[in-house]
Amino acid sequence: MADPARAAKMADRIKVIVAKTLERGLKDPRLGFVTITDVRVTGDLQHASVFYTVYGTDEERSDTAAALKSATGMLRSEVGKNITSRLTPSLEFIADAVPENAKHIEALLAEARSRDTETESQKKTAQYAGDEDPYVKPRVISEEEEEES
Repeated sequence: MADPARAAKMADRIKVIVAKTLERGLKDPRLGFVTITDVRVTGDLQHASVFYTVYGTDEERSDTAAALKSATGMLRSEVGKNITSRLTPSLEFIADAVPENAKHIEALLAEARSRDTETESQKKTAQYAGDEDPYVKPRVISEEEEEES
């Protein structure tokens, strides 16, 4: 089991190597506007998961996924040349769901804002169903009632 700090350093290094290779070295026309968002390396440094996002349509995303899958061997050899490790980790490309999750969260926040404004508008015209103060208060005994008892 490798040191977690070493795994984090290797992940950062792999992220830089893959990004630079995609920027200048890959001549696949299917490759879209790719951003490498994160790399996670297993504890034994044998496997690296590369997370990426693609700016564009669903078709461009699927084309980019196919281009990355076909270029995995070449990218792995570039990683092997540029890291100082006895074994080169295998690479797995995973489409990062951050943009979709962000859109979903923004939609939920917009819905919450609209419900808040609706509640505020209802609050202005709301009336109590019963008494304004429904709690039972202790009975105040007057001086006359005390004299009678």
